[in-house]
Amino acid sequence: MIHRLPLWKTVFVIVSLSLGILYGLPNGFPDDPAVQVTSSRSTVALGEFDVSRAVDVLREAGIEPVAHDFGNSQALFRFDSVETQIKAKSLIQSTLGSDFITALNLAPTTPDWLQSIGANPMKLGLDLRGGVHFLMEVDLKAAVSQRLESYASEIKQMLRKERIRFRSVDVGADGELEIRFLNPEVRSQGIDRIRSEYQGVFAYREADDDGAASARLLLAEGEQTKIEDYAVGQNLTTLRNRVNELGVSEPLVQRQGRSRIVVELPGVQDTATAKRVLGATANLEFRLEALPDSPVRETQQYEFRANERVAQLERDIITTGNSVSDARSSFDENGMPQVNISLDASGGRRMADVTKSSVGRSMAVIFIESRTRDDVDRLTGERKKIRYKEQGIISLATIQAVLGNQFRITGLDSAREASELALLLRAGALAAPIYFVEERTIGPSLGAENIRSGMNSLITGFMLVMGFMLATYRGFGVIANVALAVNVVLLVAIMSLLQAVLTLPGIAGIVLTVGMAVDANVLIFSRIREERARGLADPQAVRVGFERAFVTILDSNITTLLVAIILAGIGSGPVKGFAITLAIGICTSLFTATLVTRLLIEGLFGSRHLPKWAL
Repeated sequence: MIHRLPLWKTVFVIVSLSLGILYGLPNGFPDDPAVQVTSSRSTVALGEFDVSRAVDVLREAGIEPVAHDFGNSQALFRFDSVETQIKAKSLIQSTLGSDFITALNLAPTTPDWLQSIGANPMKLGLDLRGGVHFLMEVDLKAAVSQRLESYASEIKQMLRKERIRFRSVDVGADGELEIRFLNPEVRSQGIDRIRSEYQGVFAYREADDDGAASARLLLAEGEQTKIEDYAVGQNLTTLRNRVNELGVSEPLVQRQGRSRIVVELPGVQDTATAKRVLGATANLEFRLEALPDSPVRETQQYEFRANERVAQLERDIITTGNSVSDARSSFDENGMPQVNISLDASGGRRMADVTKSSVGRSMAVIFIESRTRDDVDRLTGERKKIRYKEQGIISLATIQAVLGNQFRITGLDSAREASELALLLRAGALAAPIYFVEERTIGPSLGAENIRSGMNSLITGFMLVMGFMLATYRGFGVIANVALAVNVVLLVAIMSLLQAVLTLPGIAGIVLTVGMAVDANVLIFSRIREERARGLADPQAVRVGFERAFVTILDSNITTLLVAIILAGIGSGPVKGFAITLAIGICTSLFTATLVTRLLIEGLFGSRHLPKWAL
């Protein structure tokens, strides 16, 4: 008898093949074209009435969704074709308006019992499946303005600490800081102190008007460029962090030109949430409530987000969401949603310095969000986007003790709002407002014909290899072909389980995997033929053939695997997709060549001698 594999190896092969079929099965269920509708902000909820309006307008246009689901404040409409999907999106968007995000989507059709065990279809890249593409623009003017506001607040604090008397510190419309001192002597003292603290930041110009000694501070040459570059770079980092929070595989987030950022999310499922999280410019400001006798020019009135109350706050900002190092949503002792905040060292120091002398006063948390709305010029009919800010107080609480690096925000409307606020703060606040310039869902970038050609090349190569193995190794060739099919099944299952992204270069990796898998079988079968020619009996020839070919197979595959790992580590885009597929394919090839092929030989040729047609 041919030497049989140990029982544990046999069980391992059978279990592996069963799991491979099970986790590869979801790839046989194609996704439905769909339209997803969610709220554009956490304070506006999508209700059943809104869903009914969308269904009615679709029926009026003669469009009947295949199915529609509503739950968790979002609706999903499934359609039978992409053309119907695109038409339905336009109708729903115009009906529901800007309070809701209407996005194209691909809804999975994987049965619930498969999803319950974590079996999901493989993610496809932009070149195979498409995804969502955003072109976003950073508001550089707002970035400079925000930095000047921050400088103004810091200079006020510094002058007060140094007991240098001044009347006001204002940010002018022309992008300069104007500081009004009591007299020229105090002005000279103040300018010297500012120069020592902000070396190379400002250019100075003195003026005397309205009986006061003024100093105008302009940003020095190159300083504005630094601020703008920092804003774009910080926003780039923040968007990458937000994409990571979304759990999107193989995203593309890169700078384009002076002020624009491209975000591509291949195979993304929840495009509506992606747009809301990426586009949200939410930030926080912490300010003290103004005292009753505070000068009017030193205060600013804000409304509460939850009601129509108003409060007078100081213009000086204690700190902002840029200082937040961590944020987690939870519930307080009364079961109300809250966000636990951790500040970095500088933010915690400023918070402690201010609250140390403000115990008993109230501190407000202001939620700021930059938004856009469509506006039509009544004279020309031209449609343009108007940018504006929504600002509101979400919390106004009495300071009970000196605050430091950790505290909490209460007064939030819902657990969802707390969760999203924590996500945005945890991922990092945007250094400047960012707006959507272009948004589209990308189809296969290489075109349907090129994709069909790629798949045809895979099938053609697979068939040629199978024909070669049959012609050359006869019965063992059948075994090799079965092992090859098992190899592809396991490869697809592992990529599905890991949620790896398959791209067109990834298909090339599968083709190369097929070649390497056959190469391993060729080495084994050739070695068995050699051992039979030397006079060994068939059982010994099979055993020695597997044992002696294994070293060569392992050596060649390990070197290729190392190259694939290096490519996956330092490569990006198509290179990384190719490397990941190749690395997984090498592992499955080793498994099928050394174990699956051996098990099949035992099952088919379990006699003392091999038939003449076997090899």
